[in-house]
Amino acid sequence: MSLLSRRALAALFAVSALFPGSAFAADALKEIRIDWATYNPVSLVLKQKGLLEKEFAKDGISIVWVQSAGSNKALEFLNAGSIDFGSTAGSAALVAKINGNPIKSIYVYSRPEWTALVTSKDSKIATVADLKGKRVAVTRGTDPHIFLVRALLGAGLTEKDITPVLLQHADGKTALIRGDVDAWAGLDPMMAQAEIEDGARLFYRKPDANTWGILNVREQFLKDHPDIVRRVLATYEEARKGSLANYDDLKKTFIAVTKLPDAVVDKQLKERTELTHSRIGAPQRESILAAGLALQQAGVIDAKADVKAAVDSLIDDQVPLPTN
Repeated sequence: MSLLSRRALAALFAVSALFPGSAFAADALKEIRIDWATYNPVSLVLKQKGLLEKEFAKDGISIVWVQSAGSNKALEFLNAGSIDFGSTAGSAALVAKINGNPIKSIYVYSRPEWTALVTSKDSKIATVADLKGKRVAVTRGTDPHIFLVRALLGAGLTEKDITPVLLQHADGKTALIRGDVDAWAGLDPMMAQAEIEDGARLFYRKPDANTWGILNVREQFLKDHPDIVRRVLATYEEARKGSLANYDDLKKTFIAVTKLPDAVVDKQLKERTELTHSRIGAPQRESILAAGLALQQAGVIDAKADVKAAVDSLIDDQVPLPTN
C-alpha cells in the first residue's frame, strides 16, 4: 500500500471516529419501511396522500408500505426488520419488549376504544363470567387478547377457564357470525361491522383498558437515523392534524381503503377513536404499566420481570415533535 493510500485510509478512520455510524447510515438510507393498518386511521391518510413520499423525495428515499393486520403482525415485522415503523397497542408493544423485541415507542396516533368482548345477537352470554367453558376467538399478542385476559382476571377466571380459538382479527369476526365460537375479543373496524351488519353485541366494554395506539420504531433505526425519525413523526403530525380538522376527508379516505359502509366507519371513527393526542408521555406510560402489571398478575408476563423498568426502556419521549 502506498504512503498516500495509508494516509487516506487513516483520514477515513479519523472521520469515522468523529461521526459515528448514524451519520454514514443516514447517508446510505434508500428506503423507509412503514406499516399501515385499519386500526390506525392516521396511517391511511398518511399513505393515501403520499405525505412521506413528498417529504423524502428530495433525499432520494423511497417509502415502502406494509399492511399490519394486528399488533402481533406489526411486532413480528419489526422484530424481523421487515419494517422500520409499526403501529400497535401500547400493551402489546410492552409484552413484545419484555420478550426481547428491540423496539421503542415514540408517538401516539390515537386514543381508541377499539376492543371489547363481543357475542352474537341471540347469545345468552351477558357477563365475562358467562365465558367459562366457552370458545372465544382471539388474536394473541394484541390489545384484544390483553383486554380479554384482564377481563377474565377481573371475573376471577383465567384463559384456562375458556377455550381460546386463535384467529387473526377478521377471521375471529367471521367465526363469531358463523357460530363457530361463542364470543370474540373484537377489534375495529371489524367489530363495528359485526355490530351494524350482524347485530353482534358488545357485552363487556371498558374504555380505560384499551391501551393507546402507539407508533414504534426499531431501536437500531432510531439510533442510526434520529433525524429521519424526527421527520417521519413531523409528517405523521401533519396527517393527524389534518384528520382531526377534516373528518369528512378522513372518512372518505377510510372508506376508500376499507370499502366499509358509512355507518360502520362512523361507529369506529366518530364514537370510538380520539385523535387529539400525539406526544407519548405520562398517560401512555401509566396505561401501559397498568396493563403490564395486570398481565403479570394473570401469569402472561413472567413474575420475575421488572415491568416498570421494561416500560421505561420501551418509551422514548425524546424525539421532538412540531410545536405548531
